[in-house]
Amino acid sequence: MKPTRTIHNLSTGTPVTIVALGDSLTQGWMVSKGYIDYLKEMLHVKFPQNKLKLINSGIPGDTADSGLYRMKWDVLHHNPDCVFIQYAINDAFSGFTEQQFKRSIKGIIDTVRENGDADIVLITSVYIGDNDENMLVEGYYHQLEILGLDYRIPVVLTHEYWKKRISEGIFFGSLVQYDGVHPTEEGYRLMAEAIMSIF
Repeated sequence: MKPTRTIHNLSTGTPVTIVALGDSLTQGWMVSKGYIDYLKEMLHVKFPQNKLKLINSGIPGDTADSGLYRMKWDVLHHNPDCVFIQYAINDAFSGFTEQQFKRSIKGIIDTVRENGDADIVLITSVYIGDNDENMLVEGYYHQLEILGLDYRIPVVLTHEYWKKRISEGIFFGSLVQYDGVHPTEEGYRLMAEAIMSIF
């Protein structure tokens, strides 16, 4: 599935506002260029006549329940044509169950739909290595896939794209900062590439 109306508007030069809601991976933690910056560049290349405003509503440490709480001012206030929703890792490590996480994401989707007809895109966070923590987080990513099917909205599987690129020879250590979770600029570029696949 694709955000078809947003793609049409980008290709025809109709003004488009995309609001990206999420945590530090959306905010672009500790780098000069995050995925939003790379994505903006890539969209300009693909749709040279676009009139795009891309608003970063990512907050480090944020969880989906907090994202739902701040919808009014951080998302709806901007009257978006498209909303990106990126959460999971903080939720998994803050003690929220998969079902609590799913309910919060469902609440965000419902809030967008109740306040207009914006396209909605769910985005999984990144692959964090072959370990128990990653196994835990992937359960939350699976909830996003279920919601994508339920609501018939696109889901960008960033973590799967990272795995694919790693299998092709990219060194995992080059994609993450010292904490093994937050992306480097190279990691953020791959995140943007994954999102471009639906455009």
